[in-house]
Amino acid sequence: MVPVYNGGSLWREAALALARAQRASRHAVRVKVVDSSSRDDSVNTARAQGFEVTGIASADFDHGGTRNAAVHGEPADVYVFLTQDAILDHPVALDALLEAFADPAVAVAYGRQLPHRDANPIAAHARAFNYGTESRVAGLDDRSRLGIKTVFTSNSFAAYRASVFNELGGFPERNILSEDMYFAARAVLEGGKVAYVSAACVRHSHNYSPLEEFRRYFDIGVFQADHGWIGEQFGAAEGEGLRFIRSEVRRLLAQAPLWLPRACLHNALKILGYRLGRRYRSLPVSWRPRLSMQPRYWKGF
Repeated sequence: MVPVYNGGSLWREAALALARAQRASRHAVRVKVVDSSSRDDSVNTARAQGFEVTGIASADFDHGGTRNAAVHGEPADVYVFLTQDAILDHPVALDALLEAFADPAVAVAYGRQLPHRDANPIAAHARAFNYGTESRVAGLDDRSRLGIKTVFTSNSFAAYRASVFNELGGFPERNILSEDMYFAARAVLEGGKVAYVSAACVRHSHNYSPLEEFRRYFDIGVFQADHGWIGEQFGAAEGEGLRFIRSEVRRLLAQAPLWLPRACLHNALKILGYRLGRRYRSLPVSWRPRLSMQPRYWKGF
């Protein structure tokens, strides 16, 4: 399933790569696209590749709810989710991800994200830090070693065992973001495992501005505030953030030292945004959509 809204040229490239993977797959693969009232040619792009297309009002899009509705009642063994800007790096990437489910304990699997070819050094490091070259399968016994990384996953390219997905009720609805981590955490607490498959690659990255970084990390803070049980069970995200900063400084010093001042600005705004998000209930209601990357989420609060 792929949610799409004004996908543009990246979606055209992603759709072509997905169609190639669908044809090359050893499995029966259906592709469903949910379009949130795009104003460009996103729907035509999907139909040109033979994908099923459903339309919704853009105001009705919900990270968890839209994905739940798209797979509800589908007679599938595995549900695969991609985003419109995630380009499968090779036709076999899809099957490589699905191979993780040969292990009956695996409830969730996610692939490796490589940076887009126009990624700046900050965006390229983020992908290298979060998506390494070594695959792993992690469960509850690994949380003392991996911490919050135990339940890290990304719906930019992730797959879910349908039986577990339906048993646990799918993704949370009316959730600001990180519906994927929420589900992975629930699955691991129920005895399931999360597989990271480094051979299953997509190209996916963002050249965020400093302000966009602030807003995204505000939203991450909101998620952590609303679901504190994840931090209690798997460790706080702050420790992982410190590891990220140290890694980024080392990489930029070695490869792109002129980007260090920009990285410092990004990280300062990430920390500020995250801390404000963690305390969002103390902020004036009118401030929240202005600080967020998801202003529509706050309607009705």
